[in-house]
Amino acid sequence: RAELGRSAWRLLHTMAGKFPYNPTKDEQTAIKDFIYLFARLYPCGDCASHFKIILQAHPPIVTDREALSQWACTVHNVVNKRLHKPIFDCSKVGDMWKCGCDEDGAGNSTISATDRNGNATTIES
Repeated sequence: RAELGRSAWRLLHTMAGKFPYNPTKDEQTAIKDFIYLFARLYPCGDCASHFKIILQAHPPIVTDREALSQWACTVHNVVNKRLHKPIFDCSKVGDMWKCGCDEDGAGNSTISATDRNGNATTIES
């Protein structure tokens, strides 16, 4: 459960940290939908239930990157408080969750994978 939680928080914080500075309405809707689906489909039932309650009290703020990053930090601290873990200073979020991905998505990359039948697949972007 702990490893799943760390990975989940890393994903949410990184997505917030890469969210556009000036998102379109479509991007705002997409990230909000993702967050609610994330809570709905989260593999740990207890954690999912708790996160849904947190979302009712703290709905996602998706106006821009800074707002979403602060929201993610705030809800993470709600969970940390519940679990008696240290509270993070949200004023220090900034670039903490940079993933090394290029900012504009223009970089080309190649991903190789194997499907469930063992067939190799290469995807270029």
